Amino acid sequence: MISKKAWLTFQKENKHLTVPILSFPAISLLDVTVEELIYSSDLQAKGMEKIFALGKTSAQVGMMDLSVEAEAFKAGIKVRRDEQPAIISHPLKTKEEIKKMEVPAVGSKRTKIYIEAIKKAKKTIKNHAIFAGSIGPFTLAGNLMGMTEIMTDCYLDPETVEFVLEKTTEFIINYLIAFKEAGANGILLAEPLAGLLSPEFSNRFSLKYVKKIIDATKDDNFVFIYHNCGNVITHDKYLANLDADVFHFGNAINLKEMIEKMPKDKLIMGNINPTIIRNEPKEVIYQQTTALLKECSQFDNFIISTGCDIPPDTSWDKIATYFQAIEDFYLK
Repeated sequence: MISKKAWLTFQKENKHLTVPILSFPAISLLDVTVEELIYSSDLQAKGMEKIFALGKTSAQVGMMDLSVEAEAFKAGIKVRRDEQPAIISHPLKTKEEIKKMEVPAVGSKRTKIYIEAIKKAKKTIKNHAIFAGSIGPFTLAGNLMGMTEIMTDCYLDPETVEFVLEKTTEFIINYLIAFKEAGANGILLAEPLAGLLSPEFSNRFSLKYVKKIIDATKDDNFVFIYHNCGNVITHDKYLANLDADVFHFGNAINLKEMIEKMPKDKLIMGNINPTIIRNEPKEVIYQQTTALLKECSQFDNFIISTGCDIPPDTSWDKIATYFQAIEDFYLK
């Protein structure tokens, strides 16, 4: 068992090892499609093993698939060969549907596969932290109600939004407990939709419920990573009160400025744009990774990472360039 304190200390002392959101690019390592990956716990576990074998990470992240929880609530999804699954229909379109909504059992739809993948990976990846991935409560609610609808209802019908949030929060708590029982050493919880809210609304409709999730799942052996890839630079005073162990930010913000605002005793991760890794030449990837390291390495609590999840069809040569820039900076 890896304690939270031990892993946080290890990460702080080994900054050349990082926690990029890296799961879907395993398709090329395994020679499979995204569809095959998301329906197979064996393939997901093997993908984690392949990435772990590279020896570049301080923890291996399970699937960061923001459709799986919504699908359990009966949202419609579209699965494509080399892209992440997409939500194509929202099950909560009317007040009547919302009143009747039920919290699905953990293990329904693909949640069972994702839990089993963590359990299987823990049997083969020894002495290395494995973090599961989960959606946040407000982002899940948006996937169920529709993005435009939930943003509007935050103003016009906040009680309905809060009703849905109580349900999504209950499900996520149960889901995280199942991941813990499967052996996960932590969770990377993604709440990107909250980045579109004002700081006050983010606190009311997102962070309040994230705090409930943290309180219900935290212990000395479970690392809680809060991820938001939105423009949350002005949310700092509310985020600072969130008792996450690690804050993981995207490229929509100036990370140096965010680190200066956040508590010094929390690890701050981010924020290389994953589309740069996918689309730009290796020289650009190397330059931008090095530039961020030069800008933020002065902070003892900074750990470089990707700002969001790396797209499935990203070349491993380019991913290797990201890792190489980090090694060159810290080890040479």
